[in-house]
Amino acid sequence: MAVNRRFAPCVLVLTLLLGIGSANAQDELRKTFFKEADAAKAAAEAANAQLLAPRSYERGSAEYNAAETALERGRNIETVRSNAADAARHFRTATTAAQLASTALAQVMKSRQDAANARAPELSAEIWEEAQRKFGDAIRLLERGDLKGAKRRDIEATSLYRDAELIAIKAQYLNETRQLLADADRARVGRYAPITLNKAKQLLADAERELNENRYDTDLPRSLARQANYEAKHAIYLSEIVRKVRDRDLSAEVLVLEWEKPLRDISGAADVVPDMEDGPDRLAAELVAYIDQLRNENQALGQEKAENETRLADMEEELAALDERLGGATAERAALIQRLEAQARVKQQFQQVEKMFTPAEARVFREGNNIILRLDGLTFDSGASQIKPQSFDLLAKVEKAIDVFPRSELIIEGHTDSHGGDELNQKLSQQRAESVQQYMINAMRIPTYRLIATGYGETRPIASNETESGRERNRRIDIVIRPNIESS
Repeated sequence: MAVNRRFAPCVLVLTLLLGIGSANAQDELRKTFFKEADAAKAAAEAANAQLLAPRSYERGSAEYNAAETALERGRNIETVRSNAADAARHFRTATTAAQLASTALAQVMKSRQDAANARAPELSAEIWEEAQRKFGDAIRLLERGDLKGAKRRDIEATSLYRDAELIAIKAQYLNETRQLLADADRARVGRYAPITLNKAKQLLADAERELNENRYDTDLPRSLARQANYEAKHAIYLSEIVRKVRDRDLSAEVLVLEWEKPLRDISGAADVVPDMEDGPDRLAAELVAYIDQLRNENQALGQEKAENETRLADMEEELAALDERLGGATAERAALIQRLEAQARVKQQFQQVEKMFTPAEARVFREGNNIILRLDGLTFDSGASQIKPQSFDLLAKVEKAIDVFPRSELIIEGHTDSHGGDELNQKLSQQRAESVQQYMINAMRIPTYRLIATGYGETRPIASNETESGRERNRRIDIVIRPNIESS
């Protein structure tokens, strides 16, 4: 007599229980009935169905949990099998729905991730929560097959996520400044230091405008915010001083004398007479000149030290090798001496070139045998690469400097500050380097094979990009002269 299929699982259970322990039997049953459900559940979770198909995933989870409970309590095996099969079916439905949602809702999901990366849940909580509600509505409508309604909620959620992202970005970069300005307003700083306070407010407005125009290029807004912070704090400081003067707690003469004291201290350290009988301008100029001189001397000493270390290392290595060999020593020593003489000539030529330029035109220094002409006087209009006529005299001096090193290789390096996009700065620096290269070909008649033009964008700063003077120094053209030692 054939066994009824409906009771076949029961026979299997009894057999397992009799043959092995009940715990082992339960494990075997789980493997049998949950294999398909486990695979479907894993696929649904891999498709992020908890988020993108919550209704079907929750139904699958409910059936899955019911199957596990039934198995643990030893209930009818048919119930376990049925619940597990229903769970697998719901999980498969959830996977399909989640895959559809990941395509249909790709734009809103990217906006959601961007907002989360900007810490919108923390810094723009109200708008983030509203966006989350719209996003949830879009998912539920899509899961029910309402594509039109889902698309409408998709657009609304995307807009809200982007708003939350921008608010969060502004909060990260501008909240400190906003707090400082609020403190300044409460302290009535505008009454005593209106110029400085208004400058801080304008810088804040400029930073906010830059973020509105391009929220992902934060170099300039961050710099503007830092400047605004400085001006706000400075305004608070100045307001205290002005208030004391107005309230006659501090005389104007005492104030000036207090401000002169730091200059006197610096003058003492520099061994400069602190002459301020006509004000601080002349003393300030002397101190600036003194600092420039120290910087140049330090640079020269550093170059000479590196040069001497390299020369000594080369000599020691080659002389040691020569001493180990018996033949050809005389000729090799002569070659070494010849090369050292060539390096000495390069040093003399460097000193000759160094005297050609004023400090405002160019800084000249060495890196090994290479000579660097940092053309401080060669400037371009903002965003442009065309050489201006007022730079022609400086370039004429550059031509004379190049003539000192016959057959040298010339590398024209373009550099920018960090403001603006990375790709734009890279392109602009390359265009400026190529502009100088073309000028050398056309006006100086330098063969093309001697020239290399390279743009480095903002990647090789020589000063801080947080100050205007630093950014001005970073916007530059460097000419690297690589002398031909054998022919120099």
